[in-house]
Amino acid sequence: MTDNKKTKVLFRHRSMEMGGVEKVILSILNNLNKEKFEMAVCLNINQGELRDEFPTYVRKVYLTEGREDLSKNALIQKFQLAKRKLRLQKAQKNPTIAEVILNEKYDVEIAPTYAAFASVLNSTNKNSKKIGWFHSDITLPKLQPLVPEILKQIPQFDYFIFGSQQTKDILIETYPDLEIPESQVILNAIPIEELKNKAKVFTPELPKKPVFVSVARLHSRKGFHKLMEAHARLLKDGFDHHIIVIGDGEEKENLKKQAESLGVAGSFELLGSLMNPYPYVKNADFFILPSESEGWPLIIADTLILQKPIISTNVGGIPEMVTHEKTGWLINYEVDDMYDSMKRFMTDEKLISEIKDNLTNIEKQFDNQKIFDAVENIITKLVEK
Repeated sequence: MTDNKKTKVLFRHRSMEMGGVEKVILSILNNLNKEKFEMAVCLNINQGELRDEFPTYVRKVYLTEGREDLSKNALIQKFQLAKRKLRLQKAQKNPTIAEVILNEKYDVEIAPTYAAFASVLNSTNKNSKKIGWFHSDITLPKLQPLVPEILKQIPQFDYFIFGSQQTKDILIETYPDLEIPESQVILNAIPIEELKNKAKVFTPELPKKPVFVSVARLHSRKGFHKLMEAHARLLKDGFDHHIIVIGDGEEKENLKKQAESLGVAGSFELLGSLMNPYPYVKNADFFILPSESEGWPLIIADTLILQKPIISTNVGGIPEMVTHEKTGWLINYEVDDMYDSMKRFMTDEKLISEIKDNLTNIEKQFDNQKIFDAVENIITKLVEK
């Protein structure tokens, strides 16, 4: 590569639904030096709330159309989905399909999550440097069917990035003989000023009672079914409050049915996905994340910056972010713990006051430029090898 030639960097990803990994991709693309790097994204499906949020200088290509582009006619849509599934299966078996669409060779190919490992490693461009990015707890039960393949893929990368120290530690502890490439822990960047401004865009109307808010994809591992149980018990025991959950996903219908069954449909509010959930985080009394597993969730960092008292399960990289009893409250993934911590937040004014005081200068712990510099340095050194 000559000195005046830009390094070509390609990200491979499934789609751009609202989520932590998607925000990481956008933050990296927005902050890598565009004078040094020519950046592109190849999506399997051109789908999701964030699909049009890429910077104008980033090239986007995709293998198939997203749900937003499908017919509203149910019969036609069924045919389109079947055709889409077939095309994705063909692309998985034949990597040249993606290469034809890209019609260009890249110096570095990045898989921002384990779901994209195969796409990058199977690339027909054997000269590109391959980077894997891992945000998950390798011991998560629902991940186990995929673990053998992930363990085979990790050593094939030229470089490996971990989304939190806990993610790296638990992988090494669980599989001490695994050959891990040169690696580094890089935390997710937070656009602090942008976040603060978004939180002021509007003031939501909230009930005149303690309000807990949560922002996450509606998957079973996010623990909202357990949170709803704790919520129902608290109401039954006389602790009036309201819960707002912002996010969408496969568990939505199950949660709606559970809310009807427990009689809490009016107080456990499922708002769906919002492009800007931050006014709710800023104006609610408390934030709660009841997840069974996490990596280094951006929403926790966002909530800390908005100086909102947090209850969160003690999983993944969260204890690297939240100090128990100082800047938040860490709990086990149990209904009883959710019940007890929410009750305490609603009744212990001294604790809440102390947590708020400790959050006053919390944003100093987030050094975004250090994060972007680290990613740039990894890419540059890989290409120079």
